[in-house]
Amino acid sequence: MKIVAICGAGVGTSGILKVNAERVLKRLDIDAEVTASDVAGVADAAADAQVILTSPELVDKIGKTFADVVIIENYFDLDELERKLEKALG
Repeated sequence: MKIVAICGAGVGTSGILKVNAERVLKRLDIDAEVTASDVAGVADAAADAQVILTSPELVDKIGKTFADVVIIENYFDLDELERKLEKALG
């Protein structure tokens, strides 16, 4: 399973979201590859992803995708990440 965390530049906030998503996935005992990307490269990065994690302001910039787009309000709130990843991953 592949999850892509995106932000505007693909460095700062997507990196934070990636690390926190990995923590949550470990808590949930779910094996997944989590990568970070910028919004411009999301089409390539998420071509085979099941989930895209992003902030509300970037949703419109993602474009067409078959991945579930999960909006994260607080990148540091592991409980929010856990709830939303559990829902997205079933």
